[in-house]
This record gives sequence, C-alpha cells and structure tokens, in this order.
Amino acid sequence: MNVISTIFSWLNAQLLKMQWLWDLVELLVEKVFGLSMDSRIGGSVHFFIYDVIKIFILLSVLIFMISYIQSYFPPEKTRKILGRFKGIKGNILGALLGTVTPFCSCSSIPIFIGFTSAGLPLGVTFSFLISSPMVDIASLLLLMSFFGAKIAIAYVVVGLILAVIGGTIIEKLGMEKHIEDYVWGAQNADIEADEMTRKERIDFSKEQVKDIFKQVWLYVLLGVGIGAAIHNWIPQSFIEKVLGQNNPFSVLIATFIGIPIYADIFGTIPIAEALVAKGVGIGTVLAFMMGVTTLSLPSITMLSKVVKPKLLGTFIVIVTIGILIIGYSFNALSFLFI
Repeated sequence: MNVISTIFSWLNAQLLKMQWLWDLVELLVEKVFGLSMDSRIGGSVHFFIYDVIKIFILLSVLIFMISYIQSYFPPEKTRKILGRFKGIKGNILGALLGTVTPFCSCSSIPIFIGFTSAGLPLGVTFSFLISSPMVDIASLLLLMSFFGAKIAIAYVVVGLILAVIGGTIIEKLGMEKHIEDYVWGAQNADIEADEMTRKERIDFSKEQVKDIFKQVWLYVLLGVGIGAAIHNWIPQSFIEKVLGQNNPFSVLIATFIGIPIYADIFGTIPIAEALVAKGVGIGTVLAFMMGVTTLSLPSITMLSKVVKPKLLGTFIVIVTIGILIIGYSFNALSFLFI
C-alpha cells in the first residue's frame, strides 16, 4: 500500500500540481530575472507565470479529451437521449450533460435555446443551464490540481445537486409560458448525425481547443493577475476582515462580488487559490466561484432575451439561495475538507 500511495502522490504532484513546472519557473524568476521568491514582485511573477502555463497545459489536454468524447454525442443525438427521460431522472441527466460541455454561461444559452425549442422539459434544460458553466470534468481536474480531491469532488457534487434541485423547482412551478415565443418557434432539424472517422474526431477536438482558448484566454490572464495581486499585495488582515469566517456576511459578499465579473471556471480558480491562501473560508470561496460562473451580468442579460422577467427572477433567486446555502454549509463543515 505504501508503494501505491507513493506512486499516486508522485503522479499527483507531477501531472496535476506540476511540481516540475513550479521548479522551472522558480529558476526562471531567481536566476534569469534576478528576483527573490520571498519578495512581493518575485512572488507575483512566479504566481502569474506558473499558473498561466499550468492552466493552459491542463486546459488544452482536458478540453481535447472531453471534446473527443463529446464527438460521439452531437446535439441531435443528445436531444433524443434527453427526450426519453422525464421528471427527476431527466433533470439529473441534464445536469450530468452539463459536466461534459466546457462552456461559459453565455455559450450555454444557445444550447439551452436548442433544447427548449426541441420540446425538452423546462426542468431538464435549466438543470443543464445551471451545471454547464459551473461544473465540468475539466474544472474537476483543475480544482484537484489546486485544492486537492476532497474540495474538487465536493464542488462538483454540490454544483450538480444545485442544478438538479433548481431545474426540478422550475419544472414544478410550470413556467413554460414564461419562455419567449420565438424560442418555441425555432427550427430544429431532426437528422441523424453523420458518423465521424477517427481523424474527424481528432480534428473536431483540436478545433474545440482552439475555439475555447479564444473564449477564455483573456479571462485566465485576468484571473491569474487578480490572484497574484491578492496573493502577494493585499494584506491578509484586510481579506480576513471582509471575507473571513468571523464576518457573518462573508458568503453573501463573495457571491455578489462575483456576479459583475464575467469569467468561466478557468478564470476564477486562480482567484480562489489566492483567497484560500489568505485564510478565506472554503464555503466563501465556492460561493464566489459559483456566483461568477452562473450569475454573471452578461449571461443574465443574454438569458433575459430568452425568458420573461418572472422566470428570470425565479432562476436568479433559486440559484442565489442555493449558492448561499452551499457557502455557509461548507464554512461550517470546513474541518472535513482541510
């Protein structure tokens, strides 16, 4: 068992945490740039270079793998599969489908429109809409590389639970009439997807990597830059005062700080990493990440063009309450994860 544990620890350190990259960047900062790792500038430069390269490497590999799997499930096939399930089973499947679609909230909305116009239950489509930007396989492995398996798995599980519960509530409320009329009238060709060759799947996966890179690279750089600033320049006493566990409003503040920020999970992880290092509670950090990925102002604005105000308000209230419950619960049970 000790040998297996040692091998697993080594693989985790070298493949997910990329200790080899940390060491290389440390040499670059100290020997080439002539900066001390103990200085604010040196620490910030190391944080920025290491996290950017690490995220881009993991992102490229993971998106390629996920896209290759996704090539077996084109929209036509996915709609047919989801159409077979009703009620809670359909909501669970819709939420799970979101885990294999590595999109930001705005990118998920066109798929949401397609599913709705195809006649899928509203609860299923909203479960997908909540889970798609919040949790996916790539975010699971990225979170593991930064925070470890316990926190990563917990984040994905509670995200899926929130997506299922949110979709179920919306379906029980019978809010189909609050979808804009043009959505129901959208055309959906019911055609069989052509079977792709192995080369076509590889080409498709490469294109997905390129497309998602174009969407997220700026947000990754901004997220890492903010994380570097928090990690090395903002005093820990200030962070703890605003977002520390002694502040009963920390989860609420973190959630609403995240809403104006438009980014995906990949851009929020470096900020979350820096906040955890400053002593912010894990529940507060998770609430911030969920607020950014699910309730960003651009995505809410886009969604307002698809659903009517009552349904939009219901969606926002359900997700916000769910995030707050998750945040405060994780803070109370943080001893299980740290």
